[in-house]
Amino acid sequence: MSPRRGARGRAATWPPRGPAGYGPAFPWSAGRPWFGAAPFAHLRVWLAEEVAPGRLIPWLPIAFATGILVYFAAQHEPIAVPAPALAVALIIAAMLARARPIAFPLLIAAAAACAGFATATIKSAWIAHPVLHHPAGNVAIAGWVEAREERERTDRIVVKVERLESRHLNEAPERVRVSVRKGQAPPVGAFIEMKTRLNAPLAPLRPGGYDFARDLYFQGIGATGFAVGEIKITAPPRRPGPWLVYAAVVENMRDGVDRRIRAAVPGDAGSIASALITGKRDAISGPLNDAMYISSLAHVLSISGYHMAVVAGVVFFLVRAVLAIIPGFAVRRPIKKWAAVAALAAATFYLLLSGAEVATQRSYYMTAIVLGAVLIDRQALTLRTIGTAAILVLLLAPEAVVHPSFQMSFAATLALIAAYERGLPWKAKHADTPLGARIALWGVYEVAGLIFASLVAGLGTTPYAAYHFHRMAPYGVLANLLAMPIVSAWIMPAGMLALVAMPFGFDDPLWRLMGMGIEWMDAIAMWVASLPGAVGRVAAFGAGPLLLCTAGLVMLCLMRSPLRWSGAAAIIVAALWALSTPLPDALIAPHGDLVAVRGANGRLAIIKKSGDAFAVKEWLAADADARTTADPTLANGVACDAIGCTARLADGATVAVATAPEAFAEDCRRAMLVVSSRTAPPECPTTIIDRAVRMRSGALALRRIGHSFEITPSRSDGYDRPWARTRASASAPSSVSESHAAPSKPTLRDATPKPADLEADD
Repeated sequence: MSPRRGARGRAATWPPRGPAGYGPAFPWSAGRPWFGAAPFAHLRVWLAEEVAPGRLIPWLPIAFATGILVYFAAQHEPIAVPAPALAVALIIAAMLARARPIAFPLLIAAAAACAGFATATIKSAWIAHPVLHHPAGNVAIAGWVEAREERERTDRIVVKVERLESRHLNEAPERVRVSVRKGQAPPVGAFIEMKTRLNAPLAPLRPGGYDFARDLYFQGIGATGFAVGEIKITAPPRRPGPWLVYAAVVENMRDGVDRRIRAAVPGDAGSIASALITGKRDAISGPLNDAMYISSLAHVLSISGYHMAVVAGVVFFLVRAVLAIIPGFAVRRPIKKWAAVAALAAATFYLLLSGAEVATQRSYYMTAIVLGAVLIDRQALTLRTIGTAAILVLLLAPEAVVHPSFQMSFAATLALIAAYERGLPWKAKHADTPLGARIALWGVYEVAGLIFASLVAGLGTTPYAAYHFHRMAPYGVLANLLAMPIVSAWIMPAGMLALVAMPFGFDDPLWRLMGMGIEWMDAIAMWVASLPGAVGRVAAFGAGPLLLCTAGLVMLCLMRSPLRWSGAAAIIVAALWALSTPLPDALIAPHGDLVAVRGANGRLAIIKKSGDAFAVKEWLAADADARTTADPTLANGVACDAIGCTARLADGATVAVATAPEAFAEDCRRAMLVVSSRTAPPECPTTIIDRAVRMRSGALALRRIGHSFEITPSRSDGYDRPWARTRASASAPSSVSESHAAPSKPTLRDATPKPADLEADD
């Protein structure tokens, strides 16, 4: 920070310097000679280094994101006014306390956290819209197509509803996402009419699982479903808004590029080429997509910092090189700034063309800040750059903080920046090294740098991959070492040249050249994925270990003193915490038509009444189970008859699923746990999970403790947010042990919701 004037006119700095000339004069050290003695003398020096001028700025986006996380942890939707008012008050208090070495940073951190909370609250209130809570069939919808996705088996469209007709809906969603038959998705900007079956946005499939409904709410989508019958394109009743016109223009441009790529490069190679240029990666086949994730090459498919750096860097170099060729031009004109402007324009075009996802936005903001620094003759500070990019992303989309794309993108970038800022010992080249030796060692340095970058980025993203996807990539370094040089020197340059040559009609050979490189990369991904132990499966764990690991990663990357190693200790504790998380003994789907029971062999047996493969896949992944949804051993230990099914827990206790009313008499007498999609009789003396309980709590996880169950719901008692409104006033069994006691009966008597169209949400 710049010096300011003290009370007597002398120059002063923040924080105030201590008597030894270093660090702030902390109030708690005054009059305490023992604080200056070992070991506290070192601690004082380290703390002074961490709060030195400029060192606290990178922590502001951390505090801002923390405030957003607090918003999402709230049980009820906050009121929009108090949080902004409190943030303003804290900012004023920080300005008044700027001379106080302790109060000032604490107030700034509190103000940033409160600002993050206020941002999320205001965004939620700003986009407030109706959300469907029950299925509805034969719904006639008319509206504009706002987005279109091509998928492996079906296509999906997002429709801005203009008119909706149904006898079963009291409130019409403003936007719906609908699955349509492959190849029948209408273009973006078209006004369509169709019949649909709509479902509520998919709730978490297990406690702690990803909340699809929350994600869709912030996208403005209030229902999902599938089209029934023909989709008609008709004349609109009025002119579309400017945003829809813009979306149609951009989508038509993306579709045009996508068609040219697919015409030149068929199959998965063309799908990946389109993903790298247009961001359309939904048409990649399942086996290859899984192989990309298993081999840790999936980051290539997400347009992020690497892709943006290649585009902006190549344009910057070419423009500057061409201008420098002109005799005397470089001396009279600021060609470096002109090249920066051209690179920024190219990056902006690439952002729009690629769909502007979170990772792309982050990399674009960082690139724009670096190029902006060139324009004003300033040096771009890397940690401040990523901090500024994070705040920009969260200001526009605060919901991104709970999305795996945001978490993994920023974790990898932060880890790489911190590692390279601290220097690489093997990169130091001595002046007395012979030129021949330098040339011979150049390849070694580059390979070592690539290995180092893969290790750092892989370690930075491992906690988030384990939490969200329940897997790690043991051979990620090998796959990146073999594939990334091809991507850098072959695939991306060929794609950029093809994009430039497209308006002139000479792009076909370049797309084919790009496809050849992609086929090589695909072969590497498939080979690495086939290696023994290539899939590192991790059982699901709670948000606590992830938050502690994130805190450790932040401390390790942002701190400069030896205190940063406390971050490594936090990461170790978080890993042990995650590994010690107990597995549930039973899982129950939100609609009660799917139950998993852990048997004596320690594996889940699945009792299902529908083909709910998506939920089964999620449960198996969260259990670190390598079986697929088609594995016949999933039914081992399950016995069914015309009125229900039973399975046994590890200790031999029976879990019963009652599908008919007459099953309750026997199940209530013999089973430890009874699950039903019906309302159980009040005289049933065992633990009951029936329609009333599930309507309040969603999916449930049960863990056997003695002669009772600890029940953990995905929606705790009284949870009431815009994307998950409370459905019943009766109390839910949130984390309560029940044994031989009948739960309270519901006051609602509506029909049991049927399973949602999971393909529309996966």
